[in-house]
Amino acid sequence: MEEIHIKETIPVRPSTPPFSQDHTLPLSHLDTDRNLNVTFRYLRVYVNTTTSNGGHPFNVIAAALSSALVHYYPLAATLRRGQVDDRLELFCSRDHLGVPLINATVNCTLEKLNYLDDSDPNFLDGLVPDPDQDYGLANPCVLQVTVFKCGGWTLGAAIHHGLCDGLGATQFFNVMAELARGVGRISANPVWDRARLLGPRDPPRAEGVVREFLGLEKGSEPYGQVVGKIVRECFPVKDEWLEKFKKVLFEKSGSSFTTFEALGAFIWRAKVKASGVPGDENVKFAYSINIRKLVKPPLPAGYWGNGCVPMYAQLCAGELIEQPVWKTAELIKKSKINATDEYVRSFIDFQELHYGDGITAGNRVSGFTDWRHLGHSTVDFGWGGPVTVLPLSRKLLGSVVPCFFLPYSSANAGKKDGFKVLVTLQETHMPAFKKEMEKFSSQDFDLS
Repeated sequence: MEEIHIKETIPVRPSTPPFSQDHTLPLSHLDTDRNLNVTFRYLRVYVNTTTSNGGHPFNVIAAALSSALVHYYPLAATLRRGQVDDRLELFCSRDHLGVPLINATVNCTLEKLNYLDDSDPNFLDGLVPDPDQDYGLANPCVLQVTVFKCGGWTLGAAIHHGLCDGLGATQFFNVMAELARGVGRISANPVWDRARLLGPRDPPRAEGVVREFLGLEKGSEPYGQVVGKIVRECFPVKDEWLEKFKKVLFEKSGSSFTTFEALGAFIWRAKVKASGVPGDENVKFAYSINIRKLVKPPLPAGYWGNGCVPMYAQLCAGELIEQPVWKTAELIKKSKINATDEYVRSFIDFQELHYGDGITAGNRVSGFTDWRHLGHSTVDFGWGGPVTVLPLSRKLLGSVVPCFFLPYSSANAGKKDGFKVLVTLQETHMPAFKKEMEKFSSQDFDLS
């Protein structure tokens, strides 16, 4: 069995002091959404090539991180509760300004582990920091460099979602990577100004479909659902299966659907069916929309805070299971019509009006996200881009059973076609879900 050996953890400080006075930075109402009071964890995998940087990965990352923190010092600060309304705020102190960086090794090669394309989840967990809530607030960014026997390595990141989303984090890592490669001038100058750019209107007014999607339940905690043991499993989605599925949907409905809409509809129904949700209960399909260019005026290019809002499709569980899959795909497709500046402003205003009232989307939320085109693979520290990028988070958009659409490792290019779906589900429900997915792979789509 492969063993991960933790050698040391060092605090990495900005290479030059980024400020002279301690201060507090306010967050936006998107940042302080209670659903984002979690740490998101993911992993990048790099191979040792003839064109590699030449330095030791840990030393390269430590130096690049130190330089990047001069520009992105909030990642080295501390999150805490504000005294007025209990929202998170960022306290920037000269005495506590650093990012914990873990130095680790593994006694085997990446090739032996198939470049982590289908590794044991428990092993993967050991490659990414997993801070508890208090440590994650005190240290909103924690990184781990793990070097394998082959010279390849992984960069595990645990970043508090209140500071940024995946796109914002990728902006930071790209700056780190530029500095590691010796680029003299960074390409993305960070923009903060969060409370002004994404603050509530005066007076706040939450209108439209936001009130249909979100409710209030005093005392409710995001991700507080009691669901028993949770397991994760990957399922292949071959191009041939997907194209036939989408073709059948088109023949039945006369409408064309994206992969996310079509496959999302199939998997959502399969999850709800496998989970035995009572037919009269409301279920939701949740996904994020990028609002950086949607809002008026658009957010500036260097904005790296949370720039997405949740969007929902919803109906009763019985209806979802009984209606044709194309109708569910159509429901997801039509939900995108709600993606407007007004929706974003109403969402922000709802957070302003009801932050302390237990905002919830309910207990039957299935979170979906598509990682195939997010730009995670652009981060090049001098070894080329990562060959594999994997999420390890189990809490997403108010859902404790998220689903990720993921590309295969580029190190396995030509060996596998299509992509894979990483599904999180209650352990007792996974066998029934597998049977539904077997129908998909055998192209018995059960579209009625």
